Amino acid sequence: MEVLSNWAMEEENRLYFRKNYAKYEFFKNPGSFFPEHMVSFSNETSGAIGHTEILQMFLSSSTYPEIHGYLHAKEQGKKSWKKNYFLLRRSGLYFSTKGTSKEPRHLQFFCEFSNSDMYMSLAGKKMSGAPANYGFCFKPNKSGGTRDLKQLCADDEQSRTCWMTAIRLLKYGMQLYQNYMRPYQGRSSFNSLNISPTRSISENSLVAMDFSGHRSRVIENPTEALSVAVEEGLAWRRKGCLRLNAHGSPSASQTATPNIAIHRSQPWFHHKISRDEAQRLILQQGLIDGVFLVRDSQSNPKAFVLSLSHGLKIKHFQIVPLEDDGKQFYTLDDGHTRFTDLIQLVEFYQLNKGVLPCKLKHYCARIAL
Repeated sequence: MEVLSNWAMEEENRLYFRKNYAKYEFFKNPGSFFPEHMVSFSNETSGAIGHTEILQMFLSSSTYPEIHGYLHAKEQGKKSWKKNYFLLRRSGLYFSTKGTSKEPRHLQFFCEFSNSDMYMSLAGKKMSGAPANYGFCFKPNKSGGTRDLKQLCADDEQSRTCWMTAIRLLKYGMQLYQNYMRPYQGRSSFNSLNISPTRSISENSLVAMDFSGHRSRVIENPTEALSVAVEEGLAWRRKGCLRLNAHGSPSASQTATPNIAIHRSQPWFHHKISRDEAQRLILQQGLIDGVFLVRDSQSNPKAFVLSLSHGLKIKHFQIVPLEDDGKQFYTLDDGHTRFTDLIQLVEFYQLNKGVLPCKLKHYCARIAL
């Protein structure tokens, strides 16, 4: 509302909403969010602590895990950044004035969370001179402007994710958990923090069928169902190519123009964007396994690049065009697996991991409504 109140009546400004796939991911896969070297526990805690127990501590009002590590902080009223050892506790965020000392006399208060909001910084390096692009900041609720921002910067994405997730849990822990559990309420199989991903109702109502014989049958073997789905997809694509050629379109052996027109219309394809911009788009939609996009290669004008999120990192795989017997193919694995166009390639890796670290799950749109 603060932003909208500053818009004039005739301005053509718009608000866009982007789905954040990683919003509740720490409840499903806490191991990726809390590395052991950044988490410690109170003296009362004994024995090995699992990731589920860590979440339970965040949601509890009596105990808490301590998050600690180095962060760069922007000095108030200056352009310089200073690296300090920070500690996150229930009472707020502190930094040590003497190395990694945790003694109370060496800890200085930095920020508390009840009267401030946390934001991820996407361009801190460019706009504020941050040492890296893994920034986040705290903005007081009653703020006079950017001068009141408390800006921080981590050395890598895993560290920033850990800090931001821990702060979210400390501030909104039980509310986040209730929001996450709401779709599962009433299901006895989903108990406290023992949650595993489930199929949606629409998926449970669908079964694989085989209509090739005299009588139809349900395909209960998942491997057989997958191979049938791939075969049907290939058959559908061959028919589509024949229909294109029947209407006078040139075949793949004559020109690659039809393939280009097909993949450019797909929401996962981004035409002529840089590697940094691809990483920024994926980061905005959440660093969870399987978020991806396909873009033009900047180093090879005939190739493409698949940018994929896995293990809180963004990896890039070059899609190389091949020509065999006058026909053009695309491959990710030096020609071992070939595809007639990029749509076929994406559909294959949505069903099969292949040479990738994980399957393609969520495409990253330029603007997600």
